[in-house]
Amino acid sequence: MSADSTPEPGIPGENGSSNGPRHRRQRGRRKGLLITAWTAAGIVALGGTGAGYVYFKLNGNIKSVDIDQALGTDRPTKVDNGSENILVLGSDTRSGSNKKLGGGTDDGSARSDTAMIIHVYEGHKRASVVSIPRDTLIDRPSCTDAEGVKHDAANGVMFNSAYSTGGAACAVKTVESITGIRMDHYLEVDFSGFEKLIDELGGVEVTTTRAIDDPDSHLKLKAGTHTLDGEQALGLVRTRHGVGDGSDLGRIQLQQAFIKALVTQVKHIGLFTSPKNLYDLADTATKAVTTDSDLGSVNSLMSFTNGLKGISASHMHMVTMPVRYDPDDPNRVVVLEKKAQQVWTALKNDQPIPAAATTGNATGEAAGVVTS
Repeated sequence: MSADSTPEPGIPGENGSSNGPRHRRQRGRRKGLLITAWTAAGIVALGGTGAGYVYFKLNGNIKSVDIDQALGTDRPTKVDNGSENILVLGSDTRSGSNKKLGGGTDDGSARSDTAMIIHVYEGHKRASVVSIPRDTLIDRPSCTDAEGVKHDAANGVMFNSAYSTGGAACAVKTVESITGIRMDHYLEVDFSGFEKLIDELGGVEVTTTRAIDDPDSHLKLKAGTHTLDGEQALGLVRTRHGVGDGSDLGRIQLQQAFIKALVTQVKHIGLFTSPKNLYDLADTATKAVTTDSDLGSVNSLMSFTNGLKGISASHMHMVTMPVRYDPDDPNRVVVLEKKAQQVWTALKNDQPIPAAATTGNATGEAAGVVTS
């Protein structure tokens, strides 16, 4: 069974409008960054916030990390072919308001609970999304975090330990080491921010083809159609034991299905009829995310998201990095190097990911459980 959740994208049918009323332009901008992943939900609303007090307040909300300064010049060469690569992380810190959402012990650490590489093709009409399983065993390179602290390399460790070791900079360094591809941008959201964003969006409608009951993620759904609030949506993208084979791969399949539902539904949400709703969404979004320094301002985010507004859900190709279960530990996976290289080579060359790279790999057996 393949981890693919959508067919290879073709020619997009919607380009967004720049000639309609202001709320139409804002809707297009908001839609653009949603395409990148659930972490970016709502940021496009920044396009309507104007100037003055509101602008400076929202600008002050944004947290950023200077990835370029931390990593220096020892990185893959930036490919100048019109494409972009964005690393999107969902962090699972248990501190502060995240503790009741994440469960577990507040030990002051965090891991990249969700990791996706978003490759936006030249022309910004289609994208490929490659999920990296958090349980993948990898060789982590040495890196320097954003505070200037150096961290030694480590072999045979879980992928999500890169973030807990050295934060965003080490996570980016690890992804670039695995893929050989330079990450142009970085976006991160935590548990609390994700929950608030979904609530501000008015929830997301999904259909479950079977019941889901996972006490670990606090999610219990009957088979049928549901409008998930923020807490339920967070439970869905975190659940792994309530459906499929209980693996992180199954959770990834649920996450990919949720993204499709989110992107599909955003067209039908009337947030832009209310200035208050628009402001509340922008305020929540800018507080929720951490970006690389190049995106660390309202103007930069506006420009970035406006360049993505032509991408729709039907033109996103969603796959999981090719892996197999570790024969020594079924709770871990290892990279299928030859197939993974096919994926990275395709993205480097701004080409579609070949089907041969995404078939016959380990999956979580949760495909089709959630639909939009």
